[in-house]
Amino acid sequence: MSEDPVLFAEQAAEGGRRIGVITLNVESSLNSLSLEMTDLIQTRLCAWEQDAKIACLFLQASGEKAFCAGGDIRHLYESMVETGAGHNQYAQDFWEREYRLDHHIHVYPKPIVVWATGIVMGGGMGLVVGGSHRVVTETTRMAMPEVGIGLYPDVAGTWFLHHAPGRSGLFVGLTGVSMNGADALTMQLGDWFISSDQRQQVLAALRAVEWPDDSGQHDDQVSGVLRAFEYQSRDDRPSDNILVHQDAIRRLTDPDTVDETVDAITAYDGDDKWLAKAARGLKHACPASVVLAYEQFKRGADLDLREAFQMELIMSINCARYGNFQEGVRALIIDKDRSPQYSPATVAEVSPRFIDQHFVAPWGEQRHPLDDL
Repeated sequence: MSEDPVLFAEQAAEGGRRIGVITLNVESSLNSLSLEMTDLIQTRLCAWEQDAKIACLFLQASGEKAFCAGGDIRHLYESMVETGAGHNQYAQDFWEREYRLDHHIHVYPKPIVVWATGIVMGGGMGLVVGGSHRVVTETTRMAMPEVGIGLYPDVAGTWFLHHAPGRSGLFVGLTGVSMNGADALTMQLGDWFISSDQRQQVLAALRAVEWPDDSGQHDDQVSGVLRAFEYQSRDDRPSDNILVHQDAIRRLTDPDTVDETVDAITAYDGDDKWLAKAARGLKHACPASVVLAYEQFKRGADLDLREAFQMELIMSINCARYGNFQEGVRALIIDKDRSPQYSPATVAEVSPRFIDQHFVAPWGEQRHPLDDL
């Protein structure tokens, strides 16, 4: 097996066409997305976009345990330790290029099949949600757990959590609760449910497609392939937690303030394991991140995709400056003492002024780095 962090291949298809295959290849870190990987994928996307022989793309990961468990936050942590509250160029570069890649996937002119099996979190969600054909499986475990480490649901979470039904996006963003493949379909984070052992058969079927010269038909061609496999996989589909709990989610997120919403969710003491896990996740989350995510959800209501990424770049850079993200990573990833000392220590102590500071562009009147999206 190659040690390259991302593998690229072109598989021969019918009529002289090719399928461009991208494989995340760092199983040891659950395929966490580094800045190097981001740049490699972006460069190849640009090249294949201009290659008329490439009919569609297939984005997958090595191994079955994880598609991508998030961004490479160890290097982000090192940069925060080094720069403190000062300007963190590495953090800005990391998020700017990650968000550019995510946006590129959203607007890519060719079909991108994303095989989202196993763990999909944070930065992995950013790679998945923009795909034109997002495949989830019986092993898919999606989550946006950023509030648990002093961050917030980024990678366009501002945008895609608002497109989820009801207030389920807010609930998922505040609690970091895990979602299975059926949940992903309900949340509009996936399009097709296919058994995980059908990956190679799906690729073979894509290679066998007689791709028409009109590239505008290629999306439908891919959908036709996936539809057949989804029908064959119907017995493997798990129960849908989001649908089952939609009334509870509506009730728990019904309060008008973040304090009341947090109290409602964390007060849950029933015997439903999924809701209990969501409540525990919120109890252990960074208080400032919870309030920030709540405010993000309010401010993002009318933003388009481009505007969401622009707002998030500002928020992310400020999170790297204000200490809670650094402390969360230290406690949960680096030292693993699982005792982060967040400041403020409670949701009630988080001031509106502190939250507002997260939405102030650190570059002042200069041009936004993502202005050209």
